[in-house]
Amino acid sequence: MKDLLKLQDLSQKDILEILNRADQLKFEKKNGISHPLLAGKTLGMIFQKASTRTRVSFEVGMYELGGYALFLSASDLQIGRGEPVQDTARTLSRYLDGIMIRTFSQQTAEDLAAFASVPVINGLTDYAHPCQVLADLMTIREIKHSFAGRRLCFIGDGNNVANSLIVGGIKMGMKVSVACPEGYRPDAGIMEWAAENGDFTCMADVMEAAAGADVLYTDVWSSMGQEKEAQKKKEIFAGVYQLNDKVLEAAKPDAIVLHCLPAHREEEITEKVFEAHAGEIFEQAENRLHVQKAVMVKLMEEK
Repeated sequence: MKDLLKLQDLSQKDILEILNRADQLKFEKKNGISHPLLAGKTLGMIFQKASTRTRVSFEVGMYELGGYALFLSASDLQIGRGEPVQDTARTLSRYLDGIMIRTFSQQTAEDLAAFASVPVINGLTDYAHPCQVLADLMTIREIKHSFAGRRLCFIGDGNNVANSLIVGGIKMGMKVSVACPEGYRPDAGIMEWAAENGDFTCMADVMEAAAGADVLYTDVWSSMGQEKEAQKKKEIFAGVYQLNDKVLEAAKPDAIVLHCLPAHREEEITEKVFEAHAGEIFEQAENRLHVQKAVMVKLMEEK
C-alpha cells in the first residue's frame, strides 16, 4: 500500500489494520500517551477545495505524530497557474515525506500519485472520500462492536461519500442499501461491483431502504462545487430524502445516525434527529483525526 486514493484499492485486512491502529492512537491520546511516530516527517496538504475537518484533523494529526504539516492552497502553488500535476508531484516529492490532496477530479489525485515518489492521500475528490469512510467504519465498530450482518443505509445524493461508503460497507461484510432519486445514483461501476461482491441495493424508496437498518447515514444534497445544481436538487430531494423520525421508526430501535458534516438542518436531516444523535455524529467527526493519523503512520512511518 503506497497511497490511499480510494477504498477499492484496500483489502479488508488493510482496512482492519488502519482501524486497529486508529483505536490504539485514540486510546493513547485520551490517556496522555505521546506517539511521535512521524518525528521529523513533513506532509504537504494541497487544498483545491476548502475544508474544516480535513485541514484541522490532518494538521493536528501530524503535530501529534511529531511531524509538520504545510497548508498549500491552489493559489499558493503553481498548479493553480497551470503547472502540470506531474511536475508538482515530482517537485514536492523532493521536499516532503507525504502529500494529501483535496480536489475535484479523482484523476488529479491519481496523476499526482503516479508521478510522486512519496505517499499520496486522497483527502476528498468528487468521486471518493476514503478518509471519511474509514472514520465512519471506526465509529460503527466502536458503537456496534462488529460489522458482519449489520445493515447500513445511506439516504440522499449518490455522491463521493456514498461511493466510498458502499465500498467500505461491502468490504467489511455489511449489508448496504442506498435511497436516492433516479439521476442521482452513486457511480455505476461501484454499484455493479457492490452487487457482485455483497448484499447491496439501490432504490428510490427511503422507507424500504431504511427498514431494519443498524446505521442510518446522510449527507448534504449538494456537495461543494455543485452550487449551480442546489436549487434543482432541493426541489427533487425536499420532503423525501430526509433523515427524520419517520425514517428512524423504520430502522432498528437502537440504530445510530451518522453525518459526515457540515449538516443543513431541516434539509437532509431534521434538527431533532441531528441533536438526538449528536454524540454519535461528533464522535464520527473526531475519528477523522485518529483514522488519518493511522493512515499517515501506515504510509509514511517506514518511508
